[in-house]
Amino acid sequence: MKRTEILSILLISLLFGLFAPESVAQTVPDGYELADSVVYRPVAAVDSTLAGKDIFLVLPSGETGDDANVVVHQSDLVRNSIRRHISSNAKRTSTGYRVRIFFDNRQTARNESENTLKRFKQLFPEVAAYRIYANPYFKVTVGDFRTKSEAMSLLTRIKGAFPSAFVVKENIEYPVVDSDNAVVADTIKVLRPVNQL
Repeated sequence: MKRTEILSILLISLLFGLFAPESVAQTVPDGYELADSVVYRPVAAVDSTLAGKDIFLVLPSGETGDDANVVVHQSDLVRNSIRRHISSNAKRTSTGYRVRIFFDNRQTARNESENTLKRFKQLFPEVAAYRIYANPYFKVTVGDFRTKSEAMSLLTRIKGAFPSAFVVKENIEYPVVDSDNAVVADTIKVLRPVNQL
């Protein structure tokens, strides 16, 4: 689908949602219910050509050749100030979500938490995992997500291996922008039939 078609559909959906009568937006037919569902939507493309590089080393320094069009005269004071700012904020955290896969305080909890962490890392090596002790509990939480929807998507992936897992709100490390998987998980309400016994 072309970008203009997608934008047209989103605009029409938005306008319908804004101008729909309240009774239409709130009405759920008999035998149906509104349920949360996770959807994936594309995000804006990110230019990652400078990721992990020192911008001051990449900028042209005034030599002749292809880069001779732009010359940046930058004070060492500014360069050093920016480098200090980046290094001092390298370990900052943000409020976000993780999935807790272990939570216990029995005498065997230490060994069980270590084994759970090892097992998770073997099954899902691409997901960050953390083991902490908060008196009197040993906890293993996984992932760093900005939204609850993203954490729910991981929860559905790991629920088979870790059936007692659940989403928790915690301080997280800043998630890395993944240019290979440029999608964002979001939660929407869908209409589905009510299960009748």
